[in-house]
Amino acid sequence: MDQPIIIVMGVSGCGKTTVGALLARQLGRPFYDGDDFHPAANVAKMAAGHPLTDADRAGWLATLATKIGEWEQAAGAVLACSALKEAYRQTLQAGAHAPLHWVFLDGDPAVLYARLEGRHDHYMKADMLDSQLATLEKPAYGLRIDIDNTPEKQVAEIVEKLHLNDGPEKPNA
Repeated sequence: MDQPIIIVMGVSGCGKTTVGALLARQLGRPFYDGDDFHPAANVAKMAAGHPLTDADRAGWLATLATKIGEWEQAAGAVLACSALKEAYRQTLQAGAHAPLHWVFLDGDPAVLYARLEGRHDHYMKADMLDSQLATLEKPAYGLRIDIDNTPEKQVAEIVEKLHLNDGPEKPNA
């Protein structure tokens, strides 16, 4: 039986990993961070301060789409993944048997920059945020969650609004 996949998406610094892990824990599902599936060449490119191209992302997205199909057949999952462009989201959806549940973490670029400036253990640095914001195609569907709230409040809002037994969430009105 296929189990729903929830994708927590947005630019670097929005809190995808933190919120996704908390959400997965609350729902009793496995959590995966899309960054963990990047090939070494992508990580090295980003660590050197160079944005990824669509060609760089193609293999990574194909791997994630395959994994989504596997996770769906197992226990479902929560995946943190930037999924910046609609084409990327369509690639991910192609790996699933059922519609994916999209949760878009959105917020003020100044907040994102401050968060990235404060983290030192990640290859994605603050000076790369401009390229992600330029690439981002905000989805017109799924849940939009403001990053101004605490991760716990964001998860509570997601759980409240995302009705998994009713199928995927409806586009915001």
